[in-house]
Amino acid sequence: MNKIFVILFLLTFTALPQTAKNILTLKDEVRQNIISGNSNSLPDKEEFSKKNVMLAIAYSIILPGMGELYAGNYSSGKYFTIAEGVFWGAYIGMNQYSNWQKQRYHSFAASNGGVNIAGKDDGYFTNIGIYTDINEYNDYMSRNGDFTKMYNTELDYWKWTGSDRTTYRTMWTAGEQWHNNLRFVVGALVLNRVVSAINAARLVAAYNKNASRDLGWNISAGVSSVASLPPGVILNFQYGL
Repeated sequence: MNKIFVILFLLTFTALPQTAKNILTLKDEVRQNIISGNSNSLPDKEEFSKKNVMLAIAYSIILPGMGELYAGNYSSGKYFTIAEGVFWGAYIGMNQYSNWQKQRYHSFAASNGGVNIAGKDDGYFTNIGIYTDINEYNDYMSRNGDFTKMYNTELDYWKWTGSDRTTYRTMWTAGEQWHNNLRFVVGALVLNRVVSAINAARLVAAYNKNASRDLGWNISAGVSSVASLPPGVILNFQYGL
């Protein structure tokens, strides 16, 4: 019985160097197979590329909603695009109506006040609604020493009769109100861009944060083809981008 144990011990002791050698050989073969591409790895996730916050802001300033589209979240951006269309529609409509009002009181001044509208600026059409005629206006400027503001009695002539000045003033006021309201629409257009840019920057920051977290763990798998071993599965865990 003791002889059997001695024989087993000697066989085990003799096999240890060979086993160690086989393990080292196996390690080299696995490395060579991986390097040479013999393992069939699963396709890696798409390489992560951060989106540019400043680019998203620029898109939203050019056209509200495009920054959100760039960030990959147009569900909120579409409302800024719709608002942009509404504001531009309002601006065009109000501007056309304002111009119509302007043409209206210009025509009234020409037909009822004897005004030659050619070459006259907005200040002139404002003044003729305040004074009954050119003489009243020039007298007022003369008394105040504003001689440079006096009008030429022939080229800049006007004279209202009856209630024509009041009618003209009402028409002029309506036209100016519509023109001034355009400022509010322009302000809305600017504000829409600012809010869209802020929202786009927020969405890009959230996208970069979430995508970076999702790609933090990377797992790949493959099948080894080592000659001295049966086929097996290789799993590779990697943390980081």
